[in-house]
Amino acid sequence: MSIMEPDLHKLNITDPFLGQYQRLVRDVVIPYQWEAINDRIPEADPSHAIANFRIAAGREEGDFYGMVFQDSDVAKWLEAVAWSLCQKPDPELEKTADEVIDLIAAAQCDDGYLNTYFTVKAPEARWTNLAECHELYCAGHMIEAGVAYFQGTGKRRLLEVVCKLADHIDHVFGRGENQLRGYPGHPEIELALMRLYDVTQEPRYMALAQYFIEERGRQPHFYDIEYEKRGKTSYWHNYGPAWMVKDKAYSQAHQPLSEQQTATGHAVRFVYLMTGVAHLARLSQDESKRQDCLRLWRNMAQRQLYITGGIGAQSSGEAFSSDYDLPNDTVYAESCASIGLMMFARRMLEMEADSQYADVMERALYNTVLGGMALDGKHFFYVNPLEVHPKSLPFNHIYDHVKPVRQRWFGCACCPPNIARILTSLGHYLYTVRPDTLFINLYVGNSATIPTSNGELQLRISGNYPWQEQIQIDIVSPTPVSHTLALRLPDWCGSPTVLLNGEKVSGESKRGYLYLTRRWQEGDSLTLTLPMPVRRVYGNPYVRQQAGKVAIQRGPLVYCLEEADNGAALHNLQLPAQSAFRTFEGKGLFAHKILIQTEGYQNAASSAQPQPLWQYDSAPVVRQPKTLTFIPWFCWANRGEGEMRIWVDEA
Repeated sequence: MSIMEPDLHKLNITDPFLGQYQRLVRDVVIPYQWEAINDRIPEADPSHAIANFRIAAGREEGDFYGMVFQDSDVAKWLEAVAWSLCQKPDPELEKTADEVIDLIAAAQCDDGYLNTYFTVKAPEARWTNLAECHELYCAGHMIEAGVAYFQGTGKRRLLEVVCKLADHIDHVFGRGENQLRGYPGHPEIELALMRLYDVTQEPRYMALAQYFIEERGRQPHFYDIEYEKRGKTSYWHNYGPAWMVKDKAYSQAHQPLSEQQTATGHAVRFVYLMTGVAHLARLSQDESKRQDCLRLWRNMAQRQLYITGGIGAQSSGEAFSSDYDLPNDTVYAESCASIGLMMFARRMLEMEADSQYADVMERALYNTVLGGMALDGKHFFYVNPLEVHPKSLPFNHIYDHVKPVRQRWFGCACCPPNIARILTSLGHYLYTVRPDTLFINLYVGNSATIPTSNGELQLRISGNYPWQEQIQIDIVSPTPVSHTLALRLPDWCGSPTVLLNGEKVSGESKRGYLYLTRRWQEGDSLTLTLPMPVRRVYGNPYVRQQAGKVAIQRGPLVYCLEEADNGAALHNLQLPAQSAFRTFEGKGLFAHKILIQTEGYQNAASSAQPQPLWQYDSAPVVRQPKTLTFIPWFCWANRGEGEMRIWVDEA
């Protein structure tokens, strides 16, 4: 199936909301993260990531420091820089990036191998612990950076480095007589090789991705074989002996993919893997892999997905739990997992035009991905809870992973640069470009030039989404173009309307898209109205954590109660079943954002005297009227520490 990737040089995001986030990443986040990976952020966990490359390149003395996958922070920073340079040239930033690329090239071994941990600390142990040590994961992120930097700047230096690295990996791994029949504990190389194939059209790279995917889970198990070979030693001693080797479901290696029925294990690993599988399935026209993607997507999206677009219900293994087990306060929902979910959804959209994937992609973007970064661009969430009671966190160790406020940096800092690269590359997610149809997936304001089989289609999308309901799509092509536009009709919108040049228009509606085919010419204007009433969301009856509760959503945004507006003891608040909602524009921190109020109730102690833990026959509380204020959940924890919850008891 022919898919054309939008050229980000010809796509300019002008959105008043997400455009502001892109500027924040360009002006604040990228410089801040450059300081972080150079260990210049006071009171933040040290990174040493750039220093590791300098040591590996022989430019300074010292020991490797940091996580075994520390190299990936530099790769993701470079990818964010590449997409940022597409939006706005910055000679000084590009010069800095070029210097980092020269450093990476100097750290690369003659045979193409590239990994500072093993080069500096354990050169004799290369490729001996795939289950635990992230060599192929780091390689994947570096390959993604090389592809992005080539597409963003036209410069081939890093692309040549990663091609040499991919060639080395292709030489080491496979089913040949002298090759390792291994595959990564943390998927990433698969999707990266598919991106490298897109750019180079080198068939060996797609074949290598296919090998890694198809080898996974075969017997005898490679993780057991390499564990025996290295004398039953384990890298992650603090988690118990060889737990990553033994818990093969953790890395989706317990079965061949064709036998897996549920989304399982580490959530980030799962969606990274499935992103590569979906890409391969489309390009190779492999129906069995397409069915694998459909089956596992269905399980994840229908039984293991949070209302916020978060995945990974438990901190143990940063992993999925069982179907319909979605705790709100102990949830993990790593920021990287929702980013990977967007990547998986995008590849599913490229495989088949079904708006369910764009609905999930939008849910993840506007809630968990945006919520993973503070409004100042300098503080970040790794874990994204749906309910927080800060007073309990220091004492109850089931909450050890939960933070009540965003952190400046992390010793394991995968999430901050991941957020930066997804926001700078956002243009890749707005459209699915096919020769005969342009699918509009996300209503982010932008101007774009899109290739079609009949010439270039130029259009401009404007509005104030997700706060206001009207979206304008203007055709600005100087030459008429016969083409089909497919407008996504979001699952949260019950009654969308479309006007073409002021007249109501109807087209074929199929799998959540409205298809409009005509000879488009300059001056044509589509007005899409997506009414955004405040809607109550009720959980599936099998989800016990949502029983008797209700959540609030307006447009794609999920809302929450926060202590700063509603006081403490949020568990005592109730939302009446028939209460009316008022929307209004916020001020200060919430300027240009829509807030929601309604009248509800608060359970308060019936006596000023201390209450016993329980009492017989009558409740020790009285119900009092209370105005409830809901804020967009992605904004929570920007006003200091306090309670928060999404799901509220319904009176």
